[in-house]
Amino acid sequence: MRMKTIAAGVLPLLTVATYALCASSLQSRPDAKPIRMEFVQIPAGEFMMGCSTGDSQCESDENPKHRVQITKNFEIGKYEVTQAQWMAVMGTNPSSNKGDTLPVETISKLEAQDFVAKLNATNDGYRYRLPTEAEWEYAARAGTESTYSGTLDQVAWYAGNSGDETHPVGQKKPNAWGLYDVQGNVREWVSDLYSGTYYSTSPAADPTGPEPSTFARGGPRGGPGRGGRGRGGPGGQAGPAGAFANAPPPLPPPAALPPDATPQQQIDALRQQVEQLRREVQQLRNDLQFGQGPPPGSPLRGGPGGPLGPPQQGPAVEVSPGVLIDPLDSLPTGLPVVRGGGWDQSGRFQRVSSRYTYYGPTLRVSDIGVRIVRVPVKP
Repeated sequence: MRMKTIAAGVLPLLTVATYALCASSLQSRPDAKPIRMEFVQIPAGEFMMGCSTGDSQCESDENPKHRVQITKNFEIGKYEVTQAQWMAVMGTNPSSNKGDTLPVETISKLEAQDFVAKLNATNDGYRYRLPTEAEWEYAARAGTESTYSGTLDQVAWYAGNSGDETHPVGQKKPNAWGLYDVQGNVREWVSDLYSGTYYSTSPAADPTGPEPSTFARGGPRGGPGRGGRGRGGPGGQAGPAGAFANAPPPLPPPAALPPDATPQQQIDALRQQVEQLRREVQQLRNDLQFGQGPPPGSPLRGGPGGPLGPPQQGPAVEVSPGVLIDPLDSLPTGLPVVRGGGWDQSGRFQRVSSRYTYYGPTLRVSDIGVRIVRVPVKP
């Protein structure tokens, strides 16, 4: 049965749910204050995902434009996660530009997932997670097929107006569904892995990105190239691969958690994986020859398209036919994805269909943050 498309300019019910997060229940910090996180309810519906009508700047991985169905309601953060909210949960603030109401940044995807696990540990009746790419774009478009969610200077902090830094969340105009900073300020981690051709095979209903097993010979191999995607880039497809000939084998997959795993077990498993990755990264630093630039895995200011250009690590490595690993973490998966433009990037990178991929889930960059999705837990 065909789902009804939400017409451009028609608002869903903007039910803004407010979540009082008490830091003392998560951290032994007597000075911590309750933090409020606001969520906007997004209704199920369908939209055209990918290159916007009339957009002449689309890259190949934004095509083909295709119809996607979001079959279930969900709630997404009204704002990007702030540094005060991150501190209340994690107890630390890794951000390069400090300020309680500024978006948290310089966080890896693994750290974002750890943040989510700790939210889930509160058992407040909701399940928290990263949005999928499809959910993110559906919410960012807010019922339109436009290239931007509004007049760029009115909705986004970007290279043309940011003053080379992040700004407090919620200062620009929201999109039609009441979401702030979906373009500009910081880019946001999503749950999907990257494939430059995924839109050609993506399922119509609730796509979640390619599975690691689908990455085959000729798949995404490059580091961040034009626009930060996994094509070309320093040491990419056209570059030499000899430096990675002796790359270590992929890490074994983590032990599967039981279906009834407690939130604390999930957190412990994530921490164990992070520690294992840190050791592997250190070994890779010793064994692999990277290009010029900051040491692999170190915090970087800005990102592709920004003033300092892309980080200079090497490409993903094909250790056997059809098996790719990331040279920073040696995970046998594809590359992670971020969506939305950043404070250091020009207007073309703020387009709502723009996609970016990075070297692995341990990379930290100062223009990448996170926005969280939650869904009610059924009794």
